[in-house]
Amino acid sequence: MTDPRVTEAITRAYQDEWARVVAGLVRRFGSLDLAEDAAGEAFVTALERWTLDGVPPNPGAWLTTTAARKAIDRLRRESHRDGKQLAAQLMRDDTSPEPTGSVDDDRLRLIFICCHPMLAMPARVALTLRLLGGLTVPQIAHAFLVPETTIARRITRAKARIAAADVPYRMPTQDDVRERLPGVLAVLYLVFNEGYLATGGTDPVRADLSDEAIRLCRLLRELLPDEGEVSGLLALMLLTEARRTARVSRAGELVTLDEQDRAAWDRTMIAEGHLLVRERIARVAAGTASPGRYQLLAAISAVHTYAPSARDTDWPQIVTLYDRLMVVDSSAIVRLNRAIAVAEVDGADLALADLARIADALDDYHAFHAARADLLRRVGRSVEARAAYDAAIRLAGNSAEGAYLRRRRDQLVGGDPAPPAR
Repeated sequence: MTDPRVTEAITRAYQDEWARVVAGLVRRFGSLDLAEDAAGEAFVTALERWTLDGVPPNPGAWLTTTAARKAIDRLRRESHRDGKQLAAQLMRDDTSPEPTGSVDDDRLRLIFICCHPMLAMPARVALTLRLLGGLTVPQIAHAFLVPETTIARRITRAKARIAAADVPYRMPTQDDVRERLPGVLAVLYLVFNEGYLATGGTDPVRADLSDEAIRLCRLLRELLPDEGEVSGLLALMLLTEARRTARVSRAGELVTLDEQDRAAWDRTMIAEGHLLVRERIARVAAGTASPGRYQLLAAISAVHTYAPSARDTDWPQIVTLYDRLMVVDSSAIVRLNRAIAVAEVDGADLALADLARIADALDDYHAFHAARADLLRRVGRSVEARAAYDAAIRLAGNSAEGAYLRRRRDQLVGGDPAPPAR
């Protein structure tokens, strides 16, 4: 039986080191498949060796060395004589055979490689979430609201296309960076979301992923200081992450924004996020920029975090910002969030009518059913609210969200009683 301490150490090392190990292997060997396979083998070996020998003082270094040896072993087995000579050379010299560009960070560089324009946008995001975020195929599928088989095919085909095109391991030119930027930002945002409220597993929050997304976004802003969407995304992440410690109760239940202890919010992060939002507003007011999706989302979050209490929230301003967001992003999820804001201004009945128009598009999305359940509860339609809560609970992959939704369902007045927990 595996020592629980070893299991915990492996889990922690996977969260902390997976992206670093994979990115380092790609730089060294130039193969996404080889890097991912060798990293995976290293973690399997770690489970065996650490159980016998104990957890090493520096797990990251141990995994990096072991993964490199696994990659070299595979090259030796699969290559001809010239390949074997190259493997022997790589054993002595781990420097990259070509310039890597102006950004000295393996993970950020790998993101731009995975977001190559020859790949469709969903493939770019899925590939980078797998290689950089270490997310599993089911977790990525949940984030995209598509079948797992679809995500698996996207990742496999994306790696094959990059290998066939012999994409070099270096930062692209400045023009290429801007072309690939939307995919990079989408990757960072989804990685952050998975960390802030995990879609699976026993931990409702994965701070390692949200911290990594923020770190990479800061690096990206250093590279592109004048790109408003980069600043907007960083502001959005900071204003959201600032609320993390207040988001889950000690009992492991989600605490919604209106019930959170605002004194527990990280005021340093909020101040930095507000500063970034004000900088972007000034640029827009001066006519030198127009706000994009992430800047508008950051502005919405700034309104929420500026209010000293939930009842002081400027909901009309939030609806106005969502109206502007709809111009650049009219997706069903944006329309869902706008309807939630509309309920605070014009009432739940009008918001329910808005939700009815996007029901087909979001039928597999737990947050849609959760929002609808709350609105139905407000207007006294308890039987329908219970059914909507049941749908949300069935679809929710986060333990904290599930606990919150079950409590709200069980507090309903009227309708059939909830079945006993199993």
